[in-house]
Amino acid sequence: MLVGIPLEQSNSTIKPKECAVEMSDYLVEVAQKRCKASFARVFNYFAPRLRSYALKQMGNEALAMELVQDTMSNVWQKAHLFNAEKGSPSTWIFTIARNIRFDMLRKLQNRKEDVCSDDLWPVLCEQTADLNEAPLDEQVTLEQIGYLFESLPVKQKAVIEAIYIDGKSQQEVADELDIPLGTVKSRTRLALQRLKGMLQSND
Repeated sequence: MLVGIPLEQSNSTIKPKECAVEMSDYLVEVAQKRCKASFARVFNYFAPRLRSYALKQMGNEALAMELVQDTMSNVWQKAHLFNAEKGSPSTWIFTIARNIRFDMLRKLQNRKEDVCSDDLWPVLCEQTADLNEAPLDEQVTLEQIGYLFESLPVKQKAVIEAIYIDGKSQQEVADELDIPLGTVKSRTRLALQRLKGMLQSND
């Protein structure tokens, strides 16, 4: 991430066409000479505009600043890809920003889907081995718990049945139920934890 460069307000008296030419020249300097002074001028001009755009799109200051920093990092790294004949600096930079925004939103959506909001128990976030690799008797067995299995939430029970009774893989269950693989893993682990807890309380 880029740090230490202030977000100064640009000179509003510069005409759009003059500014486009000026920023194009700076980008060429960045691309050809890795000129930090030229990049600072591009940064100071576009960062406030990107921040306003990001705040409207993301609705969160931290995410907005992350988008600005990532965008300008890309500008620094990919300045050689800018072509003034194909578009203005503004068009090029905001295209980068939009692409980064889409990536950020997709990642945020995946995180939300991976968390089973419909379950009442917290999701374990640590990385663990695929539960399919361990035999059921190393976790809990349906024979041991009998009626306790029926007390599981419907969605958790469906996943357990599909994996341990029908013999399907977690990926197959995810595809069949049209849910993320992370959700299948979460429901499986939560169900096994609950069954083990109920079994221990009945000992």
